[in-house]
Amino acid sequence: MNETIQLLKNHRSYRTYQDKEVTLETLQLIMETAQSAPSWTNGQHVTAILVRDVERKKKLAALCGNQKHVENAPAFLVFCADFYRAKLASEMEGKEFKAIEDVDTILIGATDVGLAMQNAITAAESLGLGTVPIGGIRRNALEVIEFLELPTYVIPIAGLCVGYPDGDPGLKPRLPLQSVLHEEKYDKKQQAIIDEYNATYKEYLKDRGETPVGWTNRIANFYDKSYYPSNAKMIKQQGFLSKDMKE
Repeated sequence: MNETIQLLKNHRSYRTYQDKEVTLETLQLIMETAQSAPSWTNGQHVTAILVRDVERKKKLAALCGNQKHVENAPAFLVFCADFYRAKLASEMEGKEFKAIEDVDTILIGATDVGLAMQNAITAAESLGLGTVPIGGIRRNALEVIEFLELPTYVIPIAGLCVGYPDGDPGLKPRLPLQSVLHEEKYDKKQQAIIDEYNATYKEYLKDRGETPVGWTNRIANFYDKSYYPSNAKMIKQQGFLSKDMKE
């Protein structure tokens, strides 16, 4: 197993950080690495807003659902799907900007952000830093947009805490490979594999001194309600005018 694969397999989410600055030069290097990720038609549909000001991080932590690690991390990056530059390119070339009406454009933006963020995470970890992605940046997306002064055609997808780790949270067990790698066609016979994983997950929680519930318990409770229902409005406000999009 080479060093890159070992680094990737050793990934974990860090939510506590040392009181130690992450230099701007280091953050710039991380973002240069993020820029090297693939992107649809080389559109480079990603922008990250770096927030290091204490009070501004505090505000974003509140908007993310009072996640203290957002406030406590030395640096917080808000990764956005960005079609503002694509709009400018269309205007500069005298072309219509019709693709923004297609729901696939949102998939493109989210995919590009995911690829770029993974590059950023790997780069950060290679430098001895710890990270945790923050989907809660979409909890109050309209307020985040106003707070960060995001222009039309730019939407926040996920945040990323970056800092030097304080402690080791340990590795979470993953689903068995046979559950996520299917050959030739989708294998719908997943329940027995998930039952096996439930037992593994319970042992993991028990060893950590937490209530030993199964993975399905956690997931079912999470998906028992709708999250961030106002984001359909946010997407339309930001200029993504898919005819299939419902309020």
